Amino acid sequence: MADRRRINGPVGTTNPPIYDDAPEKQSEGVKVTRSRPANVIRKMYLKTGVTPSASGSAYLEIESSGNGGSGLKLSCSVHGPRALPRSTPFSPHIILSTHVKFAPFATKQRRGYIRDPIERDLGTHLETALRGSIIADRWPKSGVDIIISIVEGEQDRETSKAQGIEAWDTMNALSGCITVASVALADAGIDCVDTVAGGVAALVQDAGNDAAPSIVVDPIPSEHEKVLAACCIAYLPTRQEVTNLWFKGDLPASDMDVYTQLIEKGIQASKSANRVLVDCLNETVG
Repeated sequence: MADRRRINGPVGTTNPPIYDDAPEKQSEGVKVTRSRPANVIRKMYLKTGVTPSASGSAYLEIESSGNGGSGLKLSCSVHGPRALPRSTPFSPHIILSTHVKFAPFATKQRRGYIRDPIERDLGTHLETALRGSIIADRWPKSGVDIIISIVEGEQDRETSKAQGIEAWDTMNALSGCITVASVALADAGIDCVDTVAGGVAALVQDAGNDAAPSIVVDPIPSEHEKVLAACCIAYLPTRQEVTNLWFKGDLPASDMDVYTQLIEKGIQASKSANRVLVDCLNETVG
């Protein structure tokens, strides 16, 4: 009789993975640059129905930069709408609960099993973005849970953490969370006024400090010399409404034209992501 309490090892031998940084000589000789135009986002893959036990689910994958970095892979499941416990106070609207969690192996620095402040901020921004698209009056005394697992985070191994790489990658993660959650809500049959999609625009500086800064969509920090500011926008294209706006960076408050251009480029990125979202839903229905 086998001992069920003993953890047996694998039958065959395996080699442990080794995450070794690139040599300094190669990293100094090769300069990573952006290969896409400034107004073009990366290719993405969307699929619904990946979790049969959930009311609705979706999977999103964004291609990597091709320069040794990792792409973004997200899995979202929606549970509900379902009745609230009797001890819960009466609510005329649906109660939305969002939960965003990095997998322990999603980034280079291993994540813990308890949510950190970054993951809580992502959940708060995601709830704000989705609350503006859901018709909450349809489900009184009900609740819905949206759970997103970041299977692979977007992080370049060759970029130093001193440049704040993780702070800018969080914007791209939020954009993907908004898009995949919108698809999962539609797959669950929850009525929305429009399909919300996320987009990111950033003010970057290349070719030294003397060059003029430029605005790009869907930025990858490792492809630019410095990221000055970035904004993530959740946008409803049909209603032309912004449900969430998250800005981060150092810009003078007097220069309002830069703020306006960042928002316009972020809306353009969200419209591009919304086209992929609509095509995915059309394939699901068809």
